[in-house]
Amino acid sequence: MTADPLHHHLRRMTGRDPHERGRVANTLELLFDLVFVISFAQAANGLAAQIHHDNTAGGLIGFGFAMFAAIWAWINYTWFSSAFDTDDWLFRSTTVLQMVGVVVLAISIPALFASLEEDPTGATLDNTGIVLGYVIMRVAMLIQWLRVAVQSTEHRPTALRYATALALAQIGWVTLAFIDTTPLAMLVGSIVLYIVELSGPVIAERRGRTPWHAHHISERYGLLIIIALGESVVGTEVAVSTVLETAGWTLDLGVLALAGLSIAFSLWWLWFLLPAGEALHARPSLAFPWGYGHIAIFAAIAAIGAGLHVGAYAIEDPEHVDTVGALLAVAVPLMIALVGFEVMRAILIGWAHARAEIGAMLVSVALIVSAVVLGGLGAPLVVSLVIIALAPIVQILSDEIWGHRARARALAHLGAST
Repeated sequence: MTADPLHHHLRRMTGRDPHERGRVANTLELLFDLVFVISFAQAANGLAAQIHHDNTAGGLIGFGFAMFAAIWAWINYTWFSSAFDTDDWLFRSTTVLQMVGVVVLAISIPALFASLEEDPTGATLDNTGIVLGYVIMRVAMLIQWLRVAVQSTEHRPTALRYATALALAQIGWVTLAFIDTTPLAMLVGSIVLYIVELSGPVIAERRGRTPWHAHHISERYGLLIIIALGESVVGTEVAVSTVLETAGWTLDLGVLALAGLSIAFSLWWLWFLLPAGEALHARPSLAFPWGYGHIAIFAAIAAIGAGLHVGAYAIEDPEHVDTVGALLAVAVPLMIALVGFEVMRAILIGWAHARAEIGAMLVSVALIVSAVVLGGLGAPLVVSLVIIALAPIVQILSDEIWGHRARARALAHLGAST
């Protein structure tokens, strides 16, 4: 749908053509994505600081809570806009309202981590700002779904199911935000509400699929992958710059900076190997496992940036920051991302067609584990970092040698064009 910059009168929100040719992300969607850089960066910085201060449990609680709120809100907006974007003044206004919610969430993340610093299991959790930002985003989505219910007879039942699940979840989030609760109680309550949030779209789509566009969805996910990778690189370079001001250039700092760039480049390469748009178009029933599975992938990529930041702390203050701990902070999220990539590939093209790639992934994971073991045995931090950074290249080489042929056969089997 081509936007008319001069006439943005209200259009009926009846659903877009899921087979629309040339469908790409528009400039408003790109701007929307950029706002999420703030929340990703804040969550990663908070996690790195908590690990640095020997409070990994608190860091993971805060990071998980903040990242799920941001990623889930992004996913909901992305699939909705793929199906119902009218690009009129009301759609743009509700999108801006969601962006306001993202900003409120992002600037509230430091307070959340601060409340977790002393005792992550018994402290009173300061989650009010994050929940407020999240509720603002979700209220905007509620307005959108109610608009669909009013304007589209075909999609009214589906839209009302979405709106009902969304409203129920928001009542729960508001309740959690305005009562004093410990992180443990918050975790239990959040799990219940996460189940409501994740179940809502599954139930809503059971009797009527919204007209999302497979190639558009694939592009949107790819753009957020790039943004998450960019945040990881920028976070690493900021950490390196901070150490550079006090210690000057060293070999360790140079290796750390290059390791961050190498990891980001490898992950970019690996994610874009599979034309997910073609596969989703051929197998739309796989949208939920593929779409939901990326929650862990996006969070893992952001956590890699936090891990590299911890690596900078280890270089600056090796007596305080444990080498193995610093390596694990990079290795664990990297392994989650690599495993996640291959699981997503196998979901789309079938496990039988992904066996070679899964084998290459296991080799990469083995190399990463060996790098951590070497660090534990006394190897220099930078040696282990080099091994970790080079490990994903095994998968790239595997694809260049034989993986691309298996992928082409799999897509041909699905009836998708390469």
